[in-house]
Amino acid sequence: MKRTLIGLLIVCLMAAGCTGGNKPDGTKSPAGTKFPVTVKAANGDVEIRSRPERIVSLSPTATEMLFAIGAGGQVAAADEFSNYPAEAPKTDLSGFTPNVEAIVGHRPDLVVTENEGLVAALGNAEVPVIYQPTARKLEDSYTQMEQLGLATGNSSKAKGVVARMKSDIRELVESVPSETKLTYYHEIEQTFFTATSKTFIGQVYSLLGLENIADEADTEETGGFPQLSAEYIVNANPDFIFLADTKCCGQSPETVAARPGWDQIKAVQQGQVIPLDDDIASRWGPRVVDFLRTVTKAILVSEPAGT
Repeated sequence: MKRTLIGLLIVCLMAAGCTGGNKPDGTKSPAGTKFPVTVKAANGDVEIRSRPERIVSLSPTATEMLFAIGAGGQVAAADEFSNYPAEAPKTDLSGFTPNVEAIVGHRPDLVVTENEGLVAALGNAEVPVIYQPTARKLEDSYTQMEQLGLATGNSSKAKGVVARMKSDIRELVESVPSETKLTYYHEIEQTFFTATSKTFIGQVYSLLGLENIADEADTEETGGFPQLSAEYIVNANPDFIFLADTKCCGQSPETVAARPGWDQIKAVQQGQVIPLDDDIASRWGPRVVDFLRTVTKAILVSEPAGT
C-alpha cells in the first residue's frame, strides 16, 4: 500500500500547452456548472478554470468514480491498473512511479492521483492536480466522488451516485440481523497480509457487525495492514475467510483448504471461504456496494453464529 514519492524536476511549460486549450473563464458545463470552480481536495484548494476535457487519472478508484459520475468521456488517459470500466482509456502510465513527462505528454487539463508526491512535480507544469488518498471510511469515498463531480462539471450526477450508494448500503446493512456476531479474516495475499478494522476495507465489514481477527495484531507500524502467521489465523478460528487474492495470486477455497492445519478452521469446515474480486475489494469507489453485497450474501447463507 506504500506509494513511491518522486523527486523529478521538469521544465516549466506554457499553461496553454499543459491545459490542452482551456475555454475562457466563466464557461458552463453541459450540466450547468459555472467555471472556474475551487475544489477542496486533500492537497488544498485546487482551482479548475474551465471544464476539463483531457483528464489523466492515475488512480483506478478515481477512474471508476469518473465514469460513474458521467465524466468518462472527459478522461483522456488512465493508469495501467485502471481496468474498469472496459472503456476506460488504460495506458502504461504508472500511478506508483509516475513519469511526469509522459503524463504531460497527454496534454492534461486535470490530473487525479493517489500519489501525494506528484502534486508538486505537476505544479511546475501548471497542471491542476487533485490528490485523493486511500479512503479511511465511507465518508471519504463520498467526499472524493463529489470533489470529482465539482471538478468535472458533473456535480448533480455525482451527488446522485452518492445518494444511491448510501441507499443501497443502508438496505444491505439492514438485511443482516443485528445480533450477528461472526469473526473473519480478510486475505490480501497468501503471505497473510490483511486489513484491520482501522482501514476502509475493515470498516465495510464492521457495518455488518463482523469482528476482525487481525485487530489485536495491529500496531502503529503496520498502519492497519499487519502480516499474520498461519498459526495465528488457525488459532483465531474465524467463521469466514474472505479472499482478496483470487486474481493476483490464484487463491481459492480449495487452495485454502489444502494449507496445513487449515482444515480445522470453522470457515473451511463450513464452506465459508469466500472468493472476492481483488479489484472490487481494494477500491473505494462506487463498486464498494458490490463488495458489501458479496459479504452480506455470505452472512445470510451462513451457519448460525456459534455453530
